[in-house]
Amino acid sequence: MPGEEYILQRGLEAFAELGYDHASARELARRLGVSHNFINDRYGSKAAFWRAVLDSALQDRLTSLPQTDPSLDDSARLREIITRFYRSTVDTPLIGRLLVDEISRDTERLDYLYERYIVPTLQLMMPSIERLVDSGLMAPITMDVLFFVVVPPVGGIMDGPLTRRLGRPHPASQEQLMATADSLAAIVVNGLLATGPASRR
Repeated sequence: MPGEEYILQRGLEAFAELGYDHASARELARRLGVSHNFINDRYGSKAAFWRAVLDSALQDRLTSLPQTDPSLDDSARLREIITRFYRSTVDTPLIGRLLVDEISRDTERLDYLYERYIVPTLQLMMPSIERLVDSGLMAPITMDVLFFVVVPPVGGIMDGPLTRRLGRPHPASQEQLMATADSLAAIVVNGLLATGPASRR
């Protein structure tokens, strides 16, 4: 019987590649090398298995994001959090692919991602953003706009058919993807800070 870590990783690969709806219990069992009833017997349902897969995949990622230097000012702290977020996508591209697929579907899975992943990630940024807004260094921004400014660019970090058509080497090296993550973070943060009244003086 495969170990738990192997099962959860293979489950993440299947959900990221196929999407939830196309990852049937039979196909999941085939990819995991287990019996057809294994997922229901071990986890209770495919939905519960999906949540277990996400919890396993996101635990280290969410733990690493808040670990910024406390001596940084708010603009530098915001830059570091967003850079860490993009760099973590290089190490865990399957999560990014799954997220991009799920945010367009109104499902309980989106509720789960929203509560366990999206809100905690955005809340890490909000204290710095609020202070930057109060000091006039950044224009006010709503949570929905912040999400679409910060999160969808993770799609540009993942290797895929479109990135190859756009000229990215294939396969891209870890160093190239990290450089892409850093470049995206700089563009996003500079754009956020450039919207404040202070930037137009």
